[in-house]
Amino acid sequence: MSLVLDAAAQDLLFREARTANTFSDEPVTEEQIQAIYDLVKFGPTAFNQTPLRITLVRSPEARERLVKHMAEGNQAKTSAAPLVAILAADNEFHEELPQLLPHFPQAKDAFFAERPVREQSALVNATLQAAYFIVGVRAAGLAAGPMTGLDFAGVQKEFLDADHTPLMVINIGKPGEDAWFPRSPRLEFDQVITTV
Repeated sequence: MSLVLDAAAQDLLFREARTANTFSDEPVTEEQIQAIYDLVKFGPTAFNQTPLRITLVRSPEARERLVKHMAEGNQAKTSAAPLVAILAADNEFHEELPQLLPHFPQAKDAFFAERPVREQSALVNATLQAAYFIVGVRAAGLAAGPMTGLDFAGVQKEFLDADHTPLMVINIGKPGEDAWFPRSPRLEFDQVITTV
């Protein structure tokens, strides 16, 4: 193989990793989430922006409020997961650019003065960060169950504000019994890669 990462790590992060549909009762600690974030915060984004916002849904009351906005097929697993996270894009991320891009603080106004431009950039870069977060959950030895089957407007109204756009909900924990659906096919190299 031409990869530097050893085969066990490749399996953990990609080949054997799956979307979990059931979870054990083992809790996901604040320390685990901190370690995940401290790893994945280094993933690259445009202008070093950091638009991803994560709301951890821990209390039973908040979980109940979230479950009612999930698609019917996602409600039971969202109710039972040890931890659920709402991932959203902060459309006002540009306010942090002078701190995050100290060599070019004027990027805040030069590129992101207009709200539609910020929304597009926040969507792309927060989604990229969400992918890093999923890989980070796997690196912690946990399983992630990302879902977009939900009432986005309802989740925004219930948990966020007009400046934050929900992207997905992720169930997190150690996999439970019968956690995996059979592996679905993937496209092969020649179906995806074009060289010009």
